[in-house]
Amino acid sequence: MKRGMKSKRVWAAFVALTGLALYAGNVLATPSTGFTSTTLAKAQLGELNTKVHSVPADWHAMIQTKGLSDLYVQSNVFAPGGSSGWHTHPRPSLITVTTGTVTVYDGDDPSCTPHVYSASGTNGFVDVGGGAVHMIRNEGSEEARTVVVQLIPTGDPRRIDAPAPGNCSF
Repeated sequence: MKRGMKSKRVWAAFVALTGLALYAGNVLATPSTGFTSTTLAKAQLGELNTKVHSVPADWHAMIQTKGLSDLYVQSNVFAPGGSSGWHTHPRPSLITVTTGTVTVYDGDDPSCTPHVYSASGTNGFVDVGGGAVHMIRNEGSEEARTVVVQLIPTGDPRRIDAPAPGNCSF
């Protein structure tokens, strides 16, 4: 067999397997229920290289990007019993619970430990993104709301649905 024919077959097999993996991922993804997400604001930003040092406090922040980024501000509403479904994000998300209580489950936690955040208590958390699969649920009897800020590379999806990792019984 000629070298060109062999590389075309290898390439065709690679494309077919990639398509099958994407299809299976979409078919096996867990849908959200009782959950809506609305974009409140979106902006495109150029490269960032921001460093902040507070004086006299010992607090520092740094944001550095390369290329264009999309900044999203999302409003999420969880009905009682509602769920985001298992998913991930390409980069970190900063989440504030503004109403009610949400419970977060991490896909890589074999004990499926619930992390509870509420508007009247610990109301902020960071989703690390980068492939870390998680689910957010409203396990209460009242509506829950969050506001989320995300900074991601332009062109990347804001949310990536994922199949259930199998560590939780739901």
